[in-house]
Amino acid sequence: MKKNIWATLIKSCSLVGFGVYLSLHYMMAQAHPLPDPKPESTEEPIQLEAVEIEGRATDLIGIASSASQGVVGQPEFKYRPLSRVGELVEVVPGALATQHSGSGKANQYFLRGFNLDHGTDFSATVDGIPMNMPSHAHGQGYLDLNSIIPELVDKVEYGKGPYYAEVGDFSAAGYTKMHTMHKLSEGLLKFTGGEFGYYRTVAANSFRLGAGDLLVGSEVNFYDGVWQQPENTNKYNGMLRYTIDKDNWGLSVNGKAYHNSWTATNQIPERAINEGLIGLYGTGDPSDGGVTSRYSVSGNLWNHNKHGKNDLNVYALYSDLDLFSNFTGYIDTVHGDQIEQKERRVQVGGTGEHIRYDKWFGLEMDNTLGVQIRHDDITGLALNHTQARQFLSNVRLDDVSETSVGVYAKNELHWLEKFRSIVGLRGDFFSFDVNSRSLAANSGSQNAALLSPKLSLIAGPWQDTDFFINMGYGYHSNDARGTTTRIDPVTGGAVNTVTPLVRSHGGEVGVRSQSMPGLNTTVALWWLASQSELVFVGDGGTTEPAGQSERYGVEWTNYYKPNDWLTLDADFAFTNAHFVGVPAAENHIPNSVGRVISVGAVVALPSGLFGSLRLRHFGDVPLNNTDTAWAGDTSIVNFGAGYQYKAYKVEVDVFNLFGSTSNDIAYFYGYRLQGEAVGSNADGSTDGIIKHPVEPRMVRVSASVSF
Repeated sequence: MKKNIWATLIKSCSLVGFGVYLSLHYMMAQAHPLPDPKPESTEEPIQLEAVEIEGRATDLIGIASSASQGVVGQPEFKYRPLSRVGELVEVVPGALATQHSGSGKANQYFLRGFNLDHGTDFSATVDGIPMNMPSHAHGQGYLDLNSIIPELVDKVEYGKGPYYAEVGDFSAAGYTKMHTMHKLSEGLLKFTGGEFGYYRTVAANSFRLGAGDLLVGSEVNFYDGVWQQPENTNKYNGMLRYTIDKDNWGLSVNGKAYHNSWTATNQIPERAINEGLIGLYGTGDPSDGGVTSRYSVSGNLWNHNKHGKNDLNVYALYSDLDLFSNFTGYIDTVHGDQIEQKERRVQVGGTGEHIRYDKWFGLEMDNTLGVQIRHDDITGLALNHTQARQFLSNVRLDDVSETSVGVYAKNELHWLEKFRSIVGLRGDFFSFDVNSRSLAANSGSQNAALLSPKLSLIAGPWQDTDFFINMGYGYHSNDARGTTTRIDPVTGGAVNTVTPLVRSHGGEVGVRSQSMPGLNTTVALWWLASQSELVFVGDGGTTEPAGQSERYGVEWTNYYKPNDWLTLDADFAFTNAHFVGVPAAENHIPNSVGRVISVGAVVALPSGLFGSLRLRHFGDVPLNNTDTAWAGDTSIVNFGAGYQYKAYKVEVDVFNLFGSTSNDIAYFYGYRLQGEAVGSNADGSTDGIIKHPVEPRMVRVSASVSF
């Protein structure tokens, strides 16, 4: 069943177009409603007060639905040194972004005791486009944020836990919604140079065009890295956005382009480093790396009035990846164990949402209805055995078509002046179609659906303090190939198909307070259970389902701005994660981070001098289920300082100020060095800690001008 990618794209666009037609029809009906046969009420509908979003200093008392929700604005990361784009996720308290490979690959994310691989239980959108990739060549929910230009990010909204009806797949642990700027108050030209061959240029400006604003932005980034084998990263980003923003309606059209190529240094055995066989920044296979591209276009249309508001978003994108990785060394003593994972993808979709402000028996309430449609057409989804990037043999080759429809409804009701409830219900429907071009027996189709109820109870504010109780069901989808695989493509043995959708459920109690002037603080006690866990498998370079799991923890976040020139923040997250139904001695979840601490200070003086200092710490990380191998603690301090005079700014960033050599990430599995004697495992490998260190101290200098 060989598919024509363009025919599929046309079919998918037709599906989205039909949804757009229905949404527009509904929005027009709301703007020009038919006469009401009943007498018109003399009472004015309730219109919620508009809130200007600025960042963590924003007053969310009486607005947020949980203690784990928040927003971070450009002012918060304007002075925050970022060594890599994925660290934007770390503005979410308790979240981590690490890397075990080259700069062009998606980061490894951690939140609430989840090793998210690359995003399996943490969803992200940028300007309404879902960034997680289902049934991806490298990993389920693959989340690559390298196509973002941080200087053009306006704000980042986030929430943790499965309590929000408007987010669906990959969001059991949490979500983030990133929004780029509609326009710039002035143009920007920025150049950064640093150690280890780091060069980056950003140029952006806005122009008035007709009734709206045209924003143009670009980024070029080259980096060799600290590794014995240079990364030779070549990254290009472009963005073009046109926005019309009127008093009660607006629209935007956004086009983006991204391309990256790199050489990777993947994790290596700790024993090889200790014995001097490989240097700390050495490599097991110097030919690892990859090439990736992403091109997208999206449109947003919104309007609002005293009765409510409507929002419509549609998008289409093309992406590809060709990734070479060697995770286990030379178990194959002749050719080595390098694998190639590749795919081409067309993704189309859209979201329509209507919010109605109303009264019910004199009680204020908001009613929300929404629909989300997404279709992914993936061709040439391949896993190959390669040597020095040269093809040796095919392990598996598939074409996958995956469609999802999510429908949600939410009611927020103010029962009393200081008590409100939010009741939500979400329905998700999936269709998987797999054409296995390498083994016909693994072809097939699957359909799945589930309902996810949500409930939040909010009391307050008293003394500028809100109290929350949240509970809900969430899920993540599994790789479509796993839902139809009946024969192992390597061994030829029979295997069981996996469930298409994995259920999770959890609850939380929390407090949000601004009782002390300038201080925003939240505390949350949470619990989350998952029907099935995904754990990393070194020899396959991917994940596989494990048993049921349970997590619980406490989070305490603080953001303090005592005056105009000083900002302090301190976030603490402590988590316990374990498998359910197994002996206590074997119930640890590999790579579940138990402790995350982030503390920072920013000084921005009226004289133009500014500086920042930030500690990033994580630890309590088991590497196997038997509690016999641990990753160790990692503490990184980053420092930045600079001076701005009118339109000119110079800044110096020092990453890893104290030269830590701790692990950025570590695993525990079998590895065999080239020429090494047969190990204790049946395949000849030797189990041990396989790690990737943090990058050493490095300095980068930036100069920018506004115009």
